[in-house]
Amino acid sequence: MRILTLIFLFCVSTFSMAAEPQPQLQDLLFNDPNTPAMGAKNPRLTLVSFTDYNCPYCKQFDPELEKIVHKYPEVRLVVKLLPFRSESSANSARIALTAWRQQPDQFWALHQRLMAKKGYHDDASILSAQQKTGTEAIKADGQSGETLQMNLILSQVLGVQGTPATLVGKTMVPGAIPYDELEALVKEELAKADAS
Repeated sequence: MRILTLIFLFCVSTFSMAAEPQPQLQDLLFNDPNTPAMGAKNPRLTLVSFTDYNCPYCKQFDPELEKIVHKYPEVRLVVKLLPFRSESSANSARIALTAWRQQPDQFWALHQRLMAKKGYHDDASILSAQQKTGTEAIKADGQSGETLQMNLILSQVLGVQGTPATLVGKTMVPGAIPYDELEALVKEELAKADAS
């Protein structure tokens, strides 16, 4: 049902970065309980990262996003897994999303382990990451597949062309940018939040 709602919103949306998204779309983007998130419970700024466990630039950029969240306690990070690259991208994303729902305390360790692997994942590397993080009992379920479909539709609504892509305030940042640029953008958006 949620996918049908999102497809409807996608079809009727005139969403642009200059306008506020419709409340339902905003809720799916920022507050979906099936999507991993870390940081502030009541954030002044939410970053939404579209990422892929097989993307080399995502692997470089993801630790920078986590560093921002740890440095700025008023920031929240939402991770939208978007497996563009291969079937193993989808497999690792489904396992991670299932871990988020079933063992949320182990999710970030699994996420970081999946991001740390050089090159593409295969079934053996995914299982190895699970074993090293105590999540080997997790098997991907249908809910994780639905979440991935929703992430794909959201990425289309927002015009995401590839990963990583990060929504910072109303600015979509394509690719991996240097930490200093990311931090400057976060500070700018936080200043805007203070002024409003």
